[in-house]
Amino acid sequence: MKPNKVLYLAVTCSAIILVLNLSASGQAKVTKENFGKTSEGQNVDIYTLTNRRGAEVKITNYGGIITSLKVPDRKGKRDDIVLGFDNLDAYLKGSPYFGAIIGRYANRIAKGRFTLNGHQYTLAVNNGENHLHGGIKGFDKVVWTARPLKVPNGAALRLTYLSKDAEEGYPGNLSVRVIYTLTNANELKIEYWATTDKDTVINLTSHSYFNLAGQGIGDILNHQLLINARRFTATDAGSIPTGELKSVKGTPFDFTSAFRIGERINDDDQQLKFAKGYDHNFVLNGRMGTLRQAAVVYEPTSGRSMEIWTTEPGIQFYTGNFLDGTLTGKDGKVYQQRYGFCLETQHFPDSPNHPSFPTAVLRRGQQYHTITIHRFKTSSR
Repeated sequence: MKPNKVLYLAVTCSAIILVLNLSASGQAKVTKENFGKTSEGQNVDIYTLTNRRGAEVKITNYGGIITSLKVPDRKGKRDDIVLGFDNLDAYLKGSPYFGAIIGRYANRIAKGRFTLNGHQYTLAVNNGENHLHGGIKGFDKVVWTARPLKVPNGAALRLTYLSKDAEEGYPGNLSVRVIYTLTNANELKIEYWATTDKDTVINLTSHSYFNLAGQGIGDILNHQLLINARRFTATDAGSIPTGELKSVKGTPFDFTSAFRIGERINDDDQQLKFAKGYDHNFVLNGRMGTLRQAAVVYEPTSGRSMEIWTTEPGIQFYTGNFLDGTLTGKDGKVYQQRYGFCLETQHFPDSPNHPSFPTAVLRRGQQYHTITIHRFKTSSR
């Protein structure tokens, strides 16, 4: 039986809800509601993707933000496992990039400068003397064009955005497409594409803060983490890579076997002191461009685990070091230090200034394409 594309169009006093049947069983769906307006008066929507098994992700076209992600624990109870806010105004007021698409360049570029084809480009500086996460108004603060997609294995949403030449200092008109798919196997797949009319640099990622016990429940120090990386990019005090790809062996950065996140986070290690915890890029094993397992996280009280698979060369592990109790998130939960962790698949920080790092240059006529998959499972142990 062919799925019905549109099941109904309902009008309420506060929102228009469009429900799409995206699977033959009629259980996977996308709903759309109004989420408010930006300070410039742009309408913002929020989309809820639900798969056949009842897992759910909410995504707004403001910043492509994942505002909520509900997956089951070992008893089948679905909890929201990402940090965020209940309303658009809170995101507009200020957010530490909760759940957002990051671009043009995720992570830092030293002193907001890089040279490409013999020309030096100067970017917006918004992190001390450095450029961070795309600048003052990165992809996390723009309104994307959204469209639900019909897919055979779950529910999907496509977001597109045209970043104009010289936006935040970057060269080229960059056309970006991101597709979120919540599969019926409880996977959240994020796929990125981009093309440019002028040589540029690009590094896109998703910046969700996870707590597999449930958002706002407590800290993430008892989560057990494995990262498939034998090296990491050592940094200076400003979190800019020195260029050294340092071995994790014999250091608190060795997650080649699973360790509790909190087990060595306060060790007497200069790299940890620089970042006040973990905030480092790990050099993933295997060949860039091939989909391979980057990390596995397990939370023992809920039994939830998350595997991350990616085609990217690196992953940034961040332990919410600068959450400090000043932000009140969803359901009135106050976010204290280390209440969430990030595992951001990416090219290395400051790659445009390190020729030895995997290139982040996108040439005119080429296509940028990367894939990251979050696989959620439960364990009875």
